[in-house]
Amino acid sequence: MEAEFREIDENGSWSAIYQDIRQQSCELPCKVAKSPENKTRNRYRDVSPFDHSRICLQLGGNDYINASLITVEEAQRNYILTQGPLPSTCGHFWEMVWEQRTHGVVMLNRVIEKGSVKCAQYWPHREEKDAVFEDTHFKLTFVSEDIKSYYTVRQLELENLSTQETREILHFHYTTWPDFGVPESPASFLNFLIKVRESGCLNSDQGPVVVHCSAGIGRSGTFCLVDTCLLLMSMRKDPSSVGIRDVLLEMRRYRMGLIQTADQLRFSYLAVIEGAKYIKGDTSLQESWKELSNEEDDPPEFTPPPPLPPPRDPPNGRVEPSFFPDSDEIIPQMEVRSLGSSQEPNLRKRPIAVPQPPSDSDDQLDGHLEIQDRTSKAPTKSQQQHENEEHESPELPEAAEQPKENSPVPGTWSPLLANVCLGTALALSAYVCYRAYFH
Repeated sequence: MEAEFREIDENGSWSAIYQDIRQQSCELPCKVAKSPENKTRNRYRDVSPFDHSRICLQLGGNDYINASLITVEEAQRNYILTQGPLPSTCGHFWEMVWEQRTHGVVMLNRVIEKGSVKCAQYWPHREEKDAVFEDTHFKLTFVSEDIKSYYTVRQLELENLSTQETREILHFHYTTWPDFGVPESPASFLNFLIKVRESGCLNSDQGPVVVHCSAGIGRSGTFCLVDTCLLLMSMRKDPSSVGIRDVLLEMRRYRMGLIQTADQLRFSYLAVIEGAKYIKGDTSLQESWKELSNEEDDPPEFTPPPPLPPPRDPPNGRVEPSFFPDSDEIIPQMEVRSLGSSQEPNLRKRPIAVPQPPSDSDDQLDGHLEIQDRTSKAPTKSQQQHENEEHESPELPEAAEQPKENSPVPGTWSPLLANVCLGTALALSAYVCYRAYFH
């Protein structure tokens, strides 16, 4: 596999291989998803579950949700890949989790990405404590959360209000995976995957794990592909016997569009190659991945702002005079304390009430249209299509704005002031001449 990766890399043929996979993928019926009564339940018009693998709801009058069951028989692994819930489908989401006896939910996107709502807030914050979904008769209670630098693990309690039965749900939220992009490194991704595996959520004795991003095909497909390939390698005891492209094509028989970009395909190869070293017996890698991922660092929301840039030299090397001597301090210095500082350790566990706009656009197919959340005024999907940059340079705060080069030098008259004074002098002169002549 490493030789195959190097050859593709050297030839620069990732795009060609990705297009070949798209062409080989099968087109299967999606009649239920495209029926008039279900169109509003799809986040994107061109991302639909196949009829043969869609999840059917059982308790209510509506049996439709945009979710697909992916089964890997050899690995005895089942995944439910679904879209980020809409405000109108949050109750359906938790109904599916209950009916499928799911123990873990893996979320790979943020609620807001690049100013656009990509997923409804379908779980309660710590301040809210619980949320009730009256349409499906479920109640979700916040229990606890563990915030790491790039992911958060939440413990939730799901209650069926009709039977008063409760179950524990683990919510694994990857918070720094850019849309249409890849994670920071294979080490950080594999460290996150190990956390999910160690929880037991992926075991065959549990219900299928629910995995979602925004569309439920790009980042979600990457997660499931890497996990499946590593599991097959471990079971076969022969990593060379697993073909990533073959596994992906098989998984695409259950949900369309898995893996959305050539970069995501390349990253899948990197993660599988790195993970295979651990399977071969290098047990020190697990600790190495944890260390490289820097999971104990402050998350981006808690990171203090960068220091202000030094002042620029004045134009032409001239030192402009100042109204105030250097020794006088006009504005007192303010103490800046970050949420992640050691002086306030308890704030580390606080949830983020308002999600930060992330650095990337969302999971989407070329040209597909988003059914916007009615509660948001976010830009349309077509406006976000070409925003695939992985990082934006942060804007400087207002305090860091540089002085304008063309500002007037203290002590000189502006043209407006000079004109006003000249006009006043001429008017006074005319008045004096008038008085002297006639009186």
